[in-house]
Amino acid sequence: MKNNIYQLVYNTVKKIPSGKVTTYGLIAEKLRSVNKNINAHVVGWILHKNKSTDVPCHRVVDRNGRLAPNFAFNGAKEQKIRLEIEGVKFIDEMHVDLKRHLWT
Repeated sequence: MKNNIYQLVYNTVKKIPSGKVTTYGLIAEKLRSVNKNINAHVVGWILHKNKSTDVPCHRVVDRNGRLAPNFAFNGAKEQKIRLEIEGVKFIDEMHVDLKRHLWT
């Protein structure tokens, strides 16, 4: 069962188009019909454990558009660089412009 929920999270994140972001909570909401115990924290924990470059974890932010301070490699700086390359705009150093870039 554990691997199934991991795959569900990873497969959902793979659907986020370049130039868009979604939130941990929205992913959890999408997957609750499959597993009622999933929440934003579980999604974050699963993504933190991801080792695959095929899963664009950099496209997932918190409910306020805030970058993940514990993102792989160079933390939020690396996440921001990857998003900027995709054309994502920010309202400040740590927050994505969700009005322009939120994928639901």
